[in-house]
Amino acid sequence: MEINFRPMTLDDLDGVLAIEKTSFTLPWSREAFYNELVHNRYAKYVVMEHDGRIIGYCGMWVVIDEAHITNVAVLPEYRGKKLGEALMRKMMEIAKQLGAVTMTLEVRVSNNVAQSLYRKLGFLNGGIRKRYYPDNQEDALVMWVNLT
Repeated sequence: MEINFRPMTLDDLDGVLAIEKTSFTLPWSREAFYNELVHNRYAKYVVMEHDGRIIGYCGMWVVIDEAHITNVAVLPEYRGKKLGEALMRKMMEIAKQLGAVTMTLEVRVSNNVAQSLYRKLGFLNGGIRKRYYPDNQEDALVMWVNLT
C-alpha cells in the first residue's frame, strides 16, 4: 500500500476531525487543532494519506531536546496494517531532525494494542498519571524512548 506523509494544514481539518471522532471518546475540537497549527510554535503535525485520502495523523510538541506526542490516530478500516507504526516512525524521524533526543507520550493503561506498538518502537514505561483521562478517570501510562 502506497502511503504519503506531509505536514498537516488547515485544509486537512475536516479529514483529521473525522478520524478523531472515530478514534477517541473525547475528540479534540476544530479550534484545538487550529490553535496547534496556527499559534503553537512547538507543534508539528503530520497527515498520512492513501490515494489522496487522509487515513491517519500524528501531532507532537518539540521543546528543546524533547518530543511529546500529543495525539496519533488511524482510521479504523486502516488499522492492523502497520500504518500506525509507519506514522510513529515518521514522527520519530522528524523529532530527531528537529534535535530531540527523547520522545514521550501518554497512553491509556487499558490500551494494550498501542502499548505493544510503542514497546516495539523502543518505548519504556516511565510512570503513571493517575486519573489522567477526564471521560472515565482512567490512568495514563507515561512511556519514553531515547531517539539517539
